[in-house]
Amino acid sequence: MSEANKELVRTFWKAFSESRFDDAFELLADDLVWWVTGTTDISGKYSKAEFRGLVNGVAENTKNGIQVTPTVMTAEDDRVAMEADSFGEMNDGRTYKNEYHFLHKIKDGKLCAVHEYMDTEHVTEIFGQ
Repeated sequence: MSEANKELVRTFWKAFSESRFDDAFELLADDLVWWVTGTTDISGKYSKAEFRGLVNGVAENTKNGIQVTPTVMTAEDDRVAMEADSFGEMNDGRTYKNEYHFLHKIKDGKLCAVHEYMDTEHVTEIFGQ
């Protein structure tokens, strides 16, 4: 099961990184809870629909979306922990590069919960007001 869960996570992030959001969102459970750490403008808990709005907003502000590249993955039971790097060119010429830790929880072959940790100062610098 661990390898199948890791493959699900890889497939989600590949689709996300290629801005194939419909494909990515097919891998999310309808009752998804996506949690973003910190107190930034984008921090908090999101339902699947709310997360879709967040993703669309980020995509509109980038030239080619945000590419998330997994660097390390560990899977146990229904969880996949992943470290990753990101890269995105903003429409205004700035560059978004961040380091992440994601904890993914899987149920019935879909991502049902994700905890997202990153450099919140950089998020505020690029996406904040």
